[in-house]
Amino acid sequence: MHHVTDTLLSLFVVFAAAQLCGGLARRLRLPGVVGEILAGALIGPYALGWIDATQIAAGMPLDVLAEIGVVLLLFSVGLETRLEDLRRVGKAAFLVGVLGVMLPFLLGAVWAHGQGYAWSRALFIAAAFVATSAGITARVLQELGALQRIESRVILGAAVIDDILAMLLLGVVVSLQGGGGLDVAHLALVLAGAVGFVAVIGLGGARLMRRHAATLDRRRDPESLLGLVLALCLGLAWVSTLFGLAAIIGAFLAGMIASETRQQHMLEQQTRPLLALLTPFFFVVTGSKLDLSQFASTDALIMLAVVTAIAVVSKLLGGFLGALTLGRRAATLVGFGMVPRGEVGVVVASLGLAAGVFDERIYALIVAMSLLTAMLTPPILAALLRRDRPAEAAS
Repeated sequence: MHHVTDTLLSLFVVFAAAQLCGGLARRLRLPGVVGEILAGALIGPYALGWIDATQIAAGMPLDVLAEIGVVLLLFSVGLETRLEDLRRVGKAAFLVGVLGVMLPFLLGAVWAHGQGYAWSRALFIAAAFVATSAGITARVLQELGALQRIESRVILGAAVIDDILAMLLLGVVVSLQGGGGLDVAHLALVLAGAVGFVAVIGLGGARLMRRHAATLDRRRDPESLLGLVLALCLGLAWVSTLFGLAAIIGAFLAGMIASETRQQHMLEQQTRPLLALLTPFFFVVTGSKLDLSQFASTDALIMLAVVTAIAVVSKLLGGFLGALTLGRRAATLVGFGMVPRGEVGVVVASLGLAAGVFDERIYALIVAMSLLTAMLTPPILAALLRRDRPAEAAS
């Protein structure tokens, strides 16, 4: 009983802090996600300590809710994204995804090697600079009603490519740490499986849903359809992890498949209460992992500023160049949309620390960089989108 009481109290504290800080951020004309991440940093184990560190680190309920929250968020984004929309921006999304991986990886590796790390370890550190956290950008685009813009489709398409390439790079750098050389055949097999999964599920699933949409539309109980698509969401999220991809990729594909039904808008309405309850846990838990005590010295703050600048500029430049065919303003929006690292960088940092690749100082730098990019991007994206609205209205 005592354990249940403590768990409920933790859930209340997290949710209430998310609502208060998220509401304050919106009053300041910032996306709510900024307030939620800051709420996590405030109530986390390294500040007020209202969230117990072992609950987060040991995969207790808060971590589970956070993962479910971001899975549902990407599912809802998929619901607003049709396969045809992604096909129209396929070339731009591919270029953004590739350049958005190459530039951060190269610059991150050069910086880490300059800090005295051997190239094998420098490449591992560079892997934390690579993958975009689609959940953060998707939340901002959703809050601002911008998911139907062509830039949003490019960002979401690029995020899928980004995740596949990041997974492959991580496999390469992990292999290098063992000193036994690369298992090229294994990596090729993993890459083929990941690409095949996205292609088969994305293309085949959407086609299958269109074929049987009429049968689903005849269901008299609308809640049963919601249950079916949520089961599809959780199932594909699980399957995507078997192919080495993030669970949110499977969830996004599930939403994209469900968007082919005629009841798409009803499903969007039905999922909103779930999102309101669960997605704040992801952003609060993400923010709670920031240990500010690691940056008590001027040298540490300068190094954090350098690392964050490398992370932002490399992703921004990769996204901008990849989307330049859409025009400079659209390319700038895409570039900033690809900047957040979020939980992806944190995961790579955790793997590196556990494997002894680097010390707690580098770990703290990577985690702080990941969270700073997650906090810096939403207000910039919001400002860019608001600036575009008068131009759209005038045209």
